[in-house]
Amino acid sequence: MWVIALLVFDEVLGRREFTDVVIQRTDTRQCSSCHATATGGRRDMAMYRGLSSARFNPSNATWDWVARLKKMTSMKVLVKGVETAEDARLAREQGADGIVVSNHGGRAAETLRATIDIVPEVVDAVNDQIPVLVDGGVRRGTDVFKALASGARAVGIGRPYTWGLTSYGQEGVERVLEILNAELTMTMRQCGTPSVAQITRAHVRHV
Repeated sequence: MWVIALLVFDEVLGRREFTDVVIQRTDTRQCSSCHATATGGRRDMAMYRGLSSARFNPSNATWDWVARLKKMTSMKVLVKGVETAEDARLAREQGADGIVVSNHGGRAAETLRATIDIVPEVVDAVNDQIPVLVDGGVRRGTDVFKALASGARAVGIGRPYTWGLTSYGQEGVERVLEILNAELTMTMRQCGTPSVAQITRAHVRHV
C-alpha cells in the first residue's frame, strides 16, 4: 500500500454551480440574532483551518513544486489534475511517482474532454515509467474496465461512495464497492480477460 503526498494542480478554482451558487445563503443577517450559538456567513471548512491563503497564490504554482515536495517527504508524490500529455511529461521529469488524470469531478473543467478520453495520451507520454490513475465519471464496473483498458493502473471514485455513505453509512460504502467489483468481474469474464493483466487497449475502441 502506498502512502502518498498528493499535489493537486488546481491553481484557479472553477465555478461550482451547485455548491457555490445554488445553495448559497441569500439571507445575510447574523444568525446569532435568533440563535445564540450560530454565526452568519459561510460555514467554516475544517480542511482549511490554519492554512494561509497566501500559500495558494496561483503565481507560485510551478512545476518546481513537485521537485521541492519530493525533497521534503519520503512518501510517494502523485500529481492530480493532469489533462494533457505535455503536463504528464513535465510531472514525470520533475520526479512525480504517479499521475492522477482528473478534472476534479467535472467541477473545474466540465465542458472539456472527459478524463477517460485523456488517459491514453497521458499513458503514452510517461512511457509506462510511472503509474497513471484516473477519476471522474466512474459509475459502473464497465467504466473501471474501460479505464484499465485505456492504460490506467487504477481508478478513483467520489460520488458513488458518497451516495452510499449518505444513504446507509459504512454499509452503503461497502455495498457500492461490492457492486463495482461484481460488475467489473462480470465484464472481465464477458471479454475473456480473467485477470486485470490481460486487459489491453484492444478491448476498447476510441471513436
